[in-house]
Amino acid sequence: MSVRDHLAIIRDNIEAACKRVGRDPAGIRIIAVTKYVSIERAKEALAAGITDLGENRDDGLLQKYEAIGREAIWHFIGTLQSRKVKNVIDKVDYIHSLDRLSLAHEIEKRAAKRIKCFVQVNVSGEETKHGLSKDEVIPFIEQLRDFSKIEVVGLMTMAPYTDDEAFLRQCFRQLKTLQQHVQALHIPNAPCTELSMGMSNDYVIAIEEGATFIRLGTSLVGNE
Repeated sequence: MSVRDHLAIIRDNIEAACKRVGRDPAGIRIIAVTKYVSIERAKEALAAGITDLGENRDDGLLQKYEAIGREAIWHFIGTLQSRKVKNVIDKVDYIHSLDRLSLAHEIEKRAAKRIKCFVQVNVSGEETKHGLSKDEVIPFIEQLRDFSKIEVVGLMTMAPYTDDEAFLRQCFRQLKTLQQHVQALHIPNAPCTELSMGMSNDYVIAIEEGATFIRLGTSLVGNE
């Protein structure tokens, strides 16, 4: 199937999910995760109406950026090593994996403009996943108050790959609750209005629980 065909199905699913919970589908932003596909497939996503592309490695992002440039809004969605920040910082619009002060300092040092960042949270507590624990999030964001190049636009999580819908909902709801707590602090550089959660296997549930950014690879662009 073409990306356009996949996107039509996804948009129908988004509309149905939003209708069930009284949300506006216009509030859902789709990121095409293109890490496993060709530059041509990424361009196909743009031609289908997608504006946001996500990569999880610096070399993959640079390769696609060279071919596509500012035709896309770029999201770095993987673990970002501090030493790799200089390679991507002038290319990306969003970083979805801010989870430590050393990375924040490197962004502050290298960025020429304010970067929109999601603080990554390991809601499920899985040892294999990156991110802060729920208890660490607010103290961490408080430490970023004086970082002029970082805007904490929201929180991000990767839910476990499971068919247990109740557990997925619990994870997403916990992130939503945490986001609301951060918002209530009214930190100037941390409006925290967004939630980056939901991937190909669970985006419908994530939307029902408050996601504003969903990161879709296989279900949208495929994996080869």
